[in-house]
Amino acid sequence: MDHERRRAELADFLKTRRARLRPEQFGLPIVGRRRTPGLRRDEVAQLAGVGVSWYTWLEQGRDITVSDQVLESLASVLQLDVEERSHLFFLARGMVPVADGNREVGPLTSGHQAVLDALGTSPAYVMDQVFNVIAWNESAGQVFGDFVLRSERDRNAIWYIFTHPSQRKLFVDWEQAAQHAIMSFRAVYDRNAGDMWIEQLVTDLKQASPEFCAWWPLHDIEWSCDPHEKELNHPQVGRLMVYSTTLVMPDAPTLQMVVFTSRSTDTAVKLATLLKRENSHTLVR
Repeated sequence: MDHERRRAELADFLKTRRARLRPEQFGLPIVGRRRTPGLRRDEVAQLAGVGVSWYTWLEQGRDITVSDQVLESLASVLQLDVEERSHLFFLARGMVPVADGNREVGPLTSGHQAVLDALGTSPAYVMDQVFNVIAWNESAGQVFGDFVLRSERDRNAIWYIFTHPSQRKLFVDWEQAAQHAIMSFRAVYDRNAGDMWIEQLVTDLKQASPEFCAWWPLHDIEWSCDPHEKELNHPQVGRLMVYSTTLVMPDAPTLQMVVFTSRSTDTAVKLATLLKRENSHTLVR
């Protein structure tokens, strides 16, 4: 992301974090009618120990220098979690490495595909830095649908979960899954903002999905590789209870592998059944 765009995203991020807080949380007096949701700029400045004018400039996206000490103070006042703090530092200082703007990713090596295939009944796929699915194993095709038959746009995980009715049926708690997806995507967007391809994707999503349009301005972010519990409702085998884990690939840092592992014996049996059916159909063909 270029410096100017990063400042604009920082300004928006600070405003949305400030709006979440209430003055009574900090023992501040509430005098008269408040036009501002959450804390006012002068209140944040007071709590963080910085000048009101300086903090106002920061929220206006002006080109000013911000020290680590001030960022730590703001993170504390705004009650940011670990991921939000990291995001604040990236927007203010560019401390998180920015992915190469070239999204052209060559074919995965046979070794990468071998890892996917070796996972057997555990669905797994690889995404590039803007959530395009570029490789998968047979189990992923059985659970999430045949990626081969999808258009290039439909292979984008964010586009697909927000625009395809099948996903609302597949994810038992679709809203939770979609919110997790948009928070992860928002962190990626802020590191690639200004890129024409990703800007067009966001524009199209705002037009295609009322939920995306409503949630995007919240500027919530999440970027965690920790396993997430997911519950799926597969049209053939019914309920699937899985963990979703994102793995970073050291030899290809712009790529990430998403692996779904069983949370119950029943789910493991069902995943094995799906893969067995696929293999049977392949032998018949």
